[in-house]
Amino acid sequence: VAAAKAEADGARDAQQKEVDRLQKIQDQVLKELNAARAKRVTLEQQRQLALLEEANATIAEGTAIYTKVWPDIGFKGRSTTRSTPEMREKAVEFAKKQVLARKPYIWGDEGPNAFDCSGLVYAAYRAAGLGWPNWDRLNSSLYFSYTKHVPIKDLVPGDLLFYSYKGTVNTIHHITIYAGNGMMWEANSKGKGLLFSNIYSIKGLMPYGGRV
Repeated sequence: VAAAKAEADGARDAQQKEVDRLQKIQDQVLKELNAARAKRVTLEQQRQLALLEEANATIAEGTAIYTKVWPDIGFKGRSTTRSTPEMREKAVEFAKKQVLARKPYIWGDEGPNAFDCSGLVYAAYRAAGLGWPNWDRLNSSLYFSYTKHVPIKDLVPGDLLFYSYKGTVNTIHHITIYAGNGMMWEANSKGKGLLFSNIYSIKGLMPYGGRV
C-alpha cells in the first residue's frame, strides 16, 4: 500500500510540473501576442499573430486535459533513426509553411494543395529528403512502429506524436509533427484544417513520440 501511494504521489508531482511548464509557455505566448497586437504588422506577421492566438487557446485546453496520456504497456519501436537533425529541421519548416498558408485538410491528400494528418508528415519528410518505404501511407500506426520511441519529455522538433483511441498501436488515429515548447504542427480535420496546436489539445496522446 505504501509503495502504491508513493507511486501515485510521484505521478501527481510529475503532472503538476508539466502543468506548471505549460503555464510558463502560455505566459510567454501571451506576452508575444500582446506585443504583436500593439504594432502595425505585415501580412506575414499577421499570419504569425494568428498562430499565436491559436496557440494561446490550445495551451489552455492542453493544460486541462494533460492527464489524458496513455500508459506505457510495452511498445516496441526501431532501435535506430533514419533522419538527421538537418532533415528534422527541414520537415518542421515544411509543415510550418503549409500551416501558415492555411492549406485545407482533405483526407487522403499528401499535398501540395491539401493534406491529411499522415499526409503532412509524409510530405514534410519527403521534402526533407527522406525516402519512405513502400507502405500504406494512410495507416498512422505504421509510423509508430517504424520510428524510434522517445519519451514525451525528451522530444525535439521534428519528432512525431501519436494519438490513440484506446492506448494501443492499432487504435492510433492521428499523427503530428512536434514543433518544440509543447506545440505541434498538424493537419487536424476538415473543419479545423492545418493548425499550430498544443500537444495536449487532443485526447489520447501515446506515451512516446517517434524519431524518424
